[in-house]
Amino acid sequence: MPPMWEKLRAHHAEHARRPIAKLFATPNRARNFSARMGDMLFDFSKTSIDTEALWLLMQLAEEAGVAAKREAMFTGEKINDTEGRAVLHTALRGIDGGPVMVDGADVMPGIKEVLGRMEAFSDEVREGRFTGAGGAITDVVNIGIGGSDLGPAMACLALAPYHDGPRTHFVANVDGADIADTLRGLDPKTTLVIVASKTFTTIETMTNAATAKAWMSEGGGDPKAQFAALSTNMEKTAAFGIPAERVFGFEDWVGGRYSVWGPIGLSLMLAIGPQGFRAFLRGGQAMDRHFRAAEFKDNLPVLLALVGIWHHQICGYPTRAVLPYDQRLARLPAYLQQLEMESNGKRVAMDGEKLKVPSGPVVWGEPGTNGQHAFYQLIHQGTGVVPCEFMVAARGHESELAHQHELLVSNCLAQAEALMNGRSKKEAMALMAAKGFEGAELERQAAHRTFPGSRPSTMLLYPELTPEVLGMIIALYEHRVFVEGVILGINSFDQWGVELGKELALALQPVVAGEGDGADKDDSTRMLVDFIRKRR
Repeated sequence: MPPMWEKLRAHHAEHARRPIAKLFATPNRARNFSARMGDMLFDFSKTSIDTEALWLLMQLAEEAGVAAKREAMFTGEKINDTEGRAVLHTALRGIDGGPVMVDGADVMPGIKEVLGRMEAFSDEVREGRFTGAGGAITDVVNIGIGGSDLGPAMACLALAPYHDGPRTHFVANVDGADIADTLRGLDPKTTLVIVASKTFTTIETMTNAATAKAWMSEGGGDPKAQFAALSTNMEKTAAFGIPAERVFGFEDWVGGRYSVWGPIGLSLMLAIGPQGFRAFLRGGQAMDRHFRAAEFKDNLPVLLALVGIWHHQICGYPTRAVLPYDQRLARLPAYLQQLEMESNGKRVAMDGEKLKVPSGPVVWGEPGTNGQHAFYQLIHQGTGVVPCEFMVAARGHESELAHQHELLVSNCLAQAEALMNGRSKKEAMALMAAKGFEGAELERQAAHRTFPGSRPSTMLLYPELTPEVLGMIIALYEHRVFVEGVILGINSFDQWGVELGKELALALQPVVAGEGDGADKDDSTRMLVDFIRKRR
């Protein structure tokens, strides 16, 4: 184990029993353990990180070479070395910056050309100049999976107040129920279908695309006129019947879970318009510039990453909960689940050797206040500790419902306070005594109402959920994942763990369909297949 990891673990062990609340005896605790970027505030003072732990964590980041790797990423070096690729999703949103070089060529002119084509197409659709067989486009169905679905689906929901274009719908699951339920009620003559697959070979996406094509043909629509593709495989998109002018491609240096900034975000652009989409890009760009320029002690992505390292690799907490107090961010936890777990769910380091520390945590969550009536019981009184990452806007979009937003914010702040302070046995005894309990029953009732406290949380605050702010939030978490990956010494930009199950599924499909006996499969798999076959 490298020395800095050992120092951090020793420091944690020494102070593990110290209540978080006691750290606030130090003057300016909140100010010293928070950071700002413009009107965005990140507060990590309600964690067990103290001055020495923060210094050690920043030293860990320095020794891992975060600054150098950061510059290598932004300047187009091939830091995804298992696939021999650069990592330049940041270039997709770098619309106000200078050249970005890959293999001696500036990629920005190509990015801007595709963005311009997206904007022109979006304007045509939104203004009714691009039509279906039945007139102006009323609905857009995005068919993708993983990063080709989670990003735009999350962003479209998040920015619902800015929608002034066609209605957007998303299909991802190969389960026929997904596409059947989505298409039900839509008019095939006024629906635009976007097929999002870089290779145009993703089996779930292409299966759903074929179903949508048949639905449109049978319903009087024109698939040749009403389909678009987000892909780099021009040969396959042409064979599917999509003309080149409605194919929007992106390079292999954009990973799927980082792709909402480019053509994969076309459905979002159609919903909120090119101007709103550019504001979204500029939010991400602003976070990029902050990440590159700010010192570690003031750097939101670095600090968020260091908090994550402290909680998972040092304290040993196996999960983290992302808890947006914003109903429109309902899909953000699922989006971050893929971003973090697909990126940092690795077991070997860049050199191919086994990791000496745990890799990424399990990421999960739901929006507040719904979660308070579901799983917060475990967070407050369960035997395990779940670090919580709260986020909330200072104001909502519905000015006439400002009183409800005040209640929402109050709940968010109260949960963080309750997790930190808890309720002592003495306080619980007084509470129950006031209700008339005595003796052994008083003890028993008080035990059920005692909260251990010292449950860590962070808070991300921003004025309002706008396209720019959403861009900042997504980029913040992208860079958090990057920093954690560098510190762990892993490649955050490949995903070989996704491939094995795909390969086995392709081999099993004929067996499930009755075209083979599965003799090469294990006894359990053969039993399961036999059970399914007999009941079809």
